[in-house]
Amino acid sequence: MPQRPVDPAFQRMLGGYGLTTAEVLYRMPDHPSFLQTFLWQFEDLAPDYPRLKRFLDHWDREVEAKIHSVRIMHMGLVKPREVRLVREVGHLH
Repeated sequence: MPQRPVDPAFQRMLGGYGLTTAEVLYRMPDHPSFLQTFLWQFEDLAPDYPRLKRFLDHWDREVEAKIHSVRIMHMGLVKPREVRLVREVGHLH
């Protein structure tokens, strides 16, 4: 039986990547008294969050709005200890 290739998204999950939500509170220069929200979901690697860091660096360089705060939520979907190889599952009658 030919082996199927492993899904790259599944391999990333085993490597520690998981669904990450970043809530960015920011102020626009023309309305500094208003606090606005930007919500973004993506896959990232906790606890370093390299993709989020690249995004925030881009925001600092390219966006006029000033960041007030960032809240991060991370959910590891699959952990290596949750995956077990099973030879035989059983028979269903």
